[in-house]
Amino acid sequence: MNQDMNRDAAWRVALRSEKSAKERSATPRVTMPMLPADYRITCNEEVNRGLSAEQAVLEASRCLDCPDPQCMQGCPVSINIPGFVKNIERGEFLQAASVLKMTSALPAVCGRVCPQEKQCESKCIYNKMKKSPVAIGYLERFAADFEREEHAVNPVAVERPAPNGIKVAVVGSGPAGLSFAGDMIKRGYDVTVYEALHEIGGVLKYGIPEFRLPNSVVEAEIDGLRALGVRFVKDCVVGKILSYDDLHALGYKGIFVASGAGLPRFMGIPGENYIGIMSSNEYLTRINLMGAGRPGEDTPVLKGRRVAVIGGGNTAMDSVRTARRQGAEAAMIVYRRSEAEMPARIEEVEHAKEEGVQFMTLCNPVEYLADDKGRVCAMKVQRMELGEPDESGRRSPQPIPGAIEEIPVDLVIVSVGVSPNPLISHAISALEVSRRGTIVVNDATMQSSLADLYAGGDIVRGGATVILAMGDGRRAAGAMHGLFHEMSDVWSVSDDTDHDLNG
Repeated sequence: MNQDMNRDAAWRVALRSEKSAKERSATPRVTMPMLPADYRITCNEEVNRGLSAEQAVLEASRCLDCPDPQCMQGCPVSINIPGFVKNIERGEFLQAASVLKMTSALPAVCGRVCPQEKQCESKCIYNKMKKSPVAIGYLERFAADFEREEHAVNPVAVERPAPNGIKVAVVGSGPAGLSFAGDMIKRGYDVTVYEALHEIGGVLKYGIPEFRLPNSVVEAEIDGLRALGVRFVKDCVVGKILSYDDLHALGYKGIFVASGAGLPRFMGIPGENYIGIMSSNEYLTRINLMGAGRPGEDTPVLKGRRVAVIGGGNTAMDSVRTARRQGAEAAMIVYRRSEAEMPARIEEVEHAKEEGVQFMTLCNPVEYLADDKGRVCAMKVQRMELGEPDESGRRSPQPIPGAIEEIPVDLVIVSVGVSPNPLISHAISALEVSRRGTIVVNDATMQSSLADLYAGGDIVRGGATVILAMGDGRRAAGAMHGLFHEMSDVWSVSDDTDHDLNG
């Protein structure tokens, strides 16, 4: 370890001597290469193309090597950002990937879909200098992609310790579950992930389109966990096929619930049950997971010439951009606040505009109208204005009296939020659940009211980004490992007795 620290110190000094801070800060931030908009709406190819090695090294050289790197404080999974960035700068790309994988089970995913502009990059010292922050997300993607595309086996990858004989179960294979599984397998646990659907990946597969996150990238990250020893069981609904008691009978001493929040919300306005009105969950799942619209696939999905997507988050952007790729001539975002209040990533909003999406901000649908066949044909929209900030800090939209207009549409996709699936909470009566249906946990440990059951991601938050869900998984893994370490003097892991942590 001391040798490694001395070596790191040596090359950091060498890098500093090669280029001064003034020279580094004078280098403009790299621009991500991307497909042209007129082509990308005709296909499902990934829009962002990734950095070249030369671009990555140049961008990494912008890092000022702060003595107190605040970028790490903005990362929910505590990635050693200066460590992997400086490795890229000196051309040691595999070492950079290894540094990433010490704390992140999904670096290629995070490099694509995490809101770095609100997290690590928002803490970069360049912001105080009124300059563009280091493109940490682009560099994370580059290192992870380099390892996957150029070197199937990374000789500097983290090795798994000897098995400790303790079995843990994970319910759900989304980002929280995969992050937890990755941390626990690296600590020597016997980890099995149970997924209700026929594909592993959760929201990474069914919720995020391939033009933003290719399935091949997700599969590669999952294969990395398989190589470490994580087992995956598909088509298994915990709470129905397997109960909480069944998991105990199978020998699991710890359970992490990351079943997500797949129950869509609607607005409860007149006409919402007409044909041609669906949730973004259903729309994206049919297309992303079940192949609707692809040659040779039988899954049906409604298409529209004039498509309205209600909402302003990333899922709304994914839905409206998908509608353009499904042939919509006019696709619009209908959002009750202004564009400045939109929770979607700025990059996603910009990509949507480039692809011809119309933005109807300060508008709120109040009623849908249908034709004689019961299919939606128009929506009545209430014009809004911004009032005082609400509890979230965003200015609350207020209706402008009498400002209602009728807009023709033939497909409406509602993307106004999701709620947790109640299956798990209903199946475990002793589990404490909030009024919103989320599992109540200790924020520091992610432990529930049951000592051996932890939870994270959307099932706790009600809605979260990929990286926040991953942070929950890491925090739960650390806490559960700590619990088992404390219990090791009470029971032996080699003992066949069914130890019950709940007393």
